Amino acid sequence: MRETSIAQCPVPDEQQPLNEYEQLKESCFFGWATRDRRGYATQIALIWGCSCALCFPIAAASFAPSKHLGECMLCTAGGGNLFLSLALLRLYLGWRYVRDRLWSPTIFYEESGWYDGQAWTKTPELLARDRLVVNYQLRPILTRLSRSLGAIALSCIVGATLWAFL
Repeated sequence: MRETSIAQCPVPDEQQPLNEYEQLKESCFFGWATRDRRGYATQIALIWGCSCALCFPIAAASFAPSKHLGECMLCTAGGGNLFLSLALLRLYLGWRYVRDRLWSPTIFYEESGWYDGQAWTKTPELLARDRLVVNYQLRPILTRLSRSLGAIALSCIVGATLWAFL
């Protein structure tokens, strides 16, 4: 009986790219990038709203809302955008790391610690499977995250333009 290519893989289970993908998908923070459109938008709105709530007192101390409401609101929104963009950037980098490991024909892993790194070349079957996961599972996630970051950048540009008119 012929061994499967997965059985021949010397990479520890927790360091195999497909298992890393599954762990990321199931994690509390990274998992919300895989939700449906409404669930994803809800998480973004929640993070942005909480960030704005934290930033409002600082903006109000800098610009009295009674005299400079526009500036106060723009500073609050800018602070909310900053925290949201940091969260989205962390999500993007985490998913991108797993994508790169799945796409690569070679897996770098550690057998027992940081000092004994090894490399294993994937079999053609594993490489094809991993690249299918990248194309059909990870690419939409990364596209969604990059579009969200682009929308935040656009809102910052709009905010800076509005600031110039205040």
